[in-house]
Amino acid sequence: MKKKILYFGNNLKGKKYPTTIETLSSFLNSENYEVYCSSSKNNKIVRLFDMIITFFKKRSNSDYILIDTYSTINFYYAFIISQLARIFKIKYIPILHGGNLPNRLKTSPKISKMIFMNSWNNIVPSNYLKEAFEQENYKTVFIPNNIELKNYTFKKREKIAPKLFWVRAFAKIYNPWLAIDVLKELKKEYPDAKLCMVGPDRDGSLKDVEEYIEKCELKDSVEITGVLSKETWHQKSKEFDVFINTTNVDNTPVSVIEGMALGLPIISTNVGGIPFLLNTNEDSILVSKENKDEMVSAIKVLLENPEKVLEITKNARKKVETFDWNVVKEKWFKILQ
Repeated sequence: MKKKILYFGNNLKGKKYPTTIETLSSFLNSENYEVYCSSSKNNKIVRLFDMIITFFKKRSNSDYILIDTYSTINFYYAFIISQLARIFKIKYIPILHGGNLPNRLKTSPKISKMIFMNSWNNIVPSNYLKEAFEQENYKTVFIPNNIELKNYTFKKREKIAPKLFWVRAFAKIYNPWLAIDVLKELKKEYPDAKLCMVGPDRDGSLKDVEEYIEKCELKDSVEITGVLSKETWHQKSKEFDVFINTTNVDNTPVSVIEGMALGLPIISTNVGGIPFLLNTNEDSILVSKENKDEMVSAIKVLLENPEKVLEITKNARKKVETFDWNVVKEKWFKILQ
């Protein structure tokens, strides 16, 4: 008999890229589970009410409740659903996302305790969050963000050019302006350098970035694609040679994991959960946040040392093999037995 799971998160419609709730629920449905997801409502208040209504409609038939848990407004969704689950004695499991959750534990200690101390388990996708939560005496199980490795074609880059690839939401915390500064500096030595930026506008930053590109006179060297499906941006990545991650706050970004799987050498800021995911000079190069010069220097190292590109991309691909669903699913089976 199939176990029934009620999964709460941002299951928003109209997005071209799959969210965590869409990906994980699809994987679990392919196994011996029946998963119902909520909510697809775009308005945040409507979404909360939809989640509550769904809870009462589906609770009696649910063996487990999964809750995507973030540090911002979604944190309160997790609080409300978790407390309803407590009242009705249903096992609930927060799945922790967002590099700023450790700070949330400190700013909202009482609410955090009510959520995480009473859960069936707390799932962390990074050792960064695992360490932070265990310091507060919350039990955790490490299950990494998973991918289906068979869908990722590894491109061996024996010689690279200054063609930069950036995949993230346009938002202040991800500092897309750094990518522009890096390109501007790089073009002083490599006039043909170019940048492709893939992702949605989250907080209005896209307009500011476009204006900054105009100001820097880089319009002919920057391509902004907007949101692309996974398949489309994976194909697009073949035209580029270096993946740059410019974020100021992070956990375990799936886009970086995907870049590793595709054979793109990763250069990333050394923030949040990134150093728990990547090892500098082994499977990536890590630089200080908001540091244009360090990132430019790292790109030049790769351009001048093709053997290093081959080494770190090979090691990166080997690492992400442990994130394949066929490996990760065994950990889920133990939690949802």
